[in-house]
Amino acid sequence: MNTLTVSVVTPDGPVLEDSFEMVSCKAESGELGVLPGHIPLVAPLSISAVRLKGENPQRIALSGGFLEVRPDKVTILAQSAERPDDIDIERARAAKERAERRLQAKQDEIDFRRAELALKRALNRIDVIENK
Repeated sequence: MNTLTVSVVTPDGPVLEDSFEMVSCKAESGELGVLPGHIPLVAPLSISAVRLKGENPQRIALSGGFLEVRPDKVTILAQSAERPDDIDIERARAAKERAERRLQAKQDEIDFRRAELALKRALNRIDVIENK
């Protein structure tokens, strides 16, 4: 079967470079599925998991970024990207609880948007680990 070369890169360096049959991710405009031969595309990504399907399927937790699609290559430029083995589940659960407390506190000095994003990132990490 045809494959795509998939690269996931963060400011800290490359996270993944491998071949897959399909890439599924969540762009700000909605869910995207990319197969070999897809038309060129650039899209901003939401905080979500990217699902890579092939001989060795994988999920990677992304904290936003951009997706660039070419017919034979997909490049994901992410603010952060974590494989399930790199995620500390206890730390993710603690971050989730902390963000939930901040959202429930309803204090003026709390930056609600920041707490909402922290909650989304924590839930995304937990989801990637629990659904390897």
